[in-house]
Amino acid sequence: MEGSAFVRYYAAMNRRDLLAGALATGAALAAAPARVFAQAAPDPRTRRLLEVAQSEVARAGSQLWRRDVVGIADFGLHSSLPRFHFVNLENGTADSVLVTHGSGSDPEHDGWLNAYSNMQDSWATSRGAYITWEWYEGRFGTSVRLGGLDESNSNAFPRAIVMHAADYATPEHVARWGRLGRSNGCFAFGPDVFPQALTRMMGGRLLFADSLGIGPDGESVAQPQQATPDFKAIAAENSAS
Repeated sequence: MEGSAFVRYYAAMNRRDLLAGALATGAALAAAPARVFAQAAPDPRTRRLLEVAQSEVARAGSQLWRRDVVGIADFGLHSSLPRFHFVNLENGTADSVLVTHGSGSDPEHDGWLNAYSNMQDSWATSRGAYITWEWYEGRFGTSVRLGGLDESNSNAFPRAIVMHAADYATPEHVARWGRLGRSNGCFAFGPDVFPQALTRMMGGRLLFADSLGIGPDGESVAQPQQATPDFKAIAAENSAS
């Protein structure tokens, strides 16, 4: 090929390659916003749950073994509502299921938690951060041991506060009675739900319990005023029985 012809050929090839590259780049850039906007922003409730989960993971620090999923038990909500939230910090999502509170924390058995206690034999729910340990076979079948990370729930292990399945923690129980049954302070889930609680939460993850009262719209839900139970009297009665 003559020199001038080669130059014209090379220039044409370069223009064609540049045009193809530009078109490909333009197509990629045009597609990029679609991929970005396809991932919807978290709703207000999920945003609040993510904030709580991130804050509590940071507070627990190196005590945790895994930080991908956090369980948040929001006892500021009635027991008939899905108030245990599996918060996934890796993909920014949260989904919710039913969970019980302790009978000592709700002596009227009206579905609202009155107060927390760390006292032995109080059969009450304890507020604070827990770490999930291994599973074992116990009174309620497969269960997950918990360790209390705060002064407010430091007796979780000696009190045998665990995660387990129970028939009184199901939607059917709510449909019949308008509320869940009560545990002895444990986090009880319906038998159909517990397997996912087991697989998603065990093995050194964080479980946090508090009266947050986060409603579906992310706003705080009003909680009824209730008397604080006499935990010493409850514990004395339970230990004597």
